[in-house]
Amino acid sequence: MSTELTVLILAALLQVVQYLIFAVPANLELGTARTLGPRDEPIDISKECSRTTARLGRALNNHFEALVLFAIAVVAVELSGKSSTLTALCAHAYLIARILYVPAYASGAVPWRSVLFGVGFLATLLMLLATLL
Repeated sequence: MSTELTVLILAALLQVVQYLIFAVPANLELGTARTLGPRDEPIDISKECSRTTARLGRALNNHFEALVLFAIAVVAVELSGKSSTLTALCAHAYLIARILYVPAYASGAVPWRSVLFGVGFLATLLMLLATLL
C-alpha cells in the first residue's frame, strides 16, 4: 500500500476520533433524550453546548470538508501512478496539520488554527498539481 493511501486511512481514523471527542461531551451536555430524539427541533451546538464542545463540532465538520479534497488527491495520485517523495511528504503534512488543528481549534488558538488549515490545504493542492505534471 502506498504512503498516500496509508495516510488517507489514518486521516479517516482521525475523523472517527474527532467524532468521539465531540460526541461524548455533546451527549453529556445535551442529554441523551435530546441527542437520541428525531431532531424535529434542530440542535444548535453553538448555542446549546459549551464553547469547547461547539468548537470540536466545527472542527469535525471542517475535517469532513477537507477530507473529501484530500481523498480526491490521494485517488488522483494512486490512479495516475504519480506517487513520489513529494506526494508522500504532502500526505504526511496534511495529516500532521489536521491532527494539530483539532486542539488548536478547540482552544481557540489564533492564528494557528488558520495556519494549520492552510498547511493541510496547501499540501492537498500540491498533491493535486503533482498529478498533472
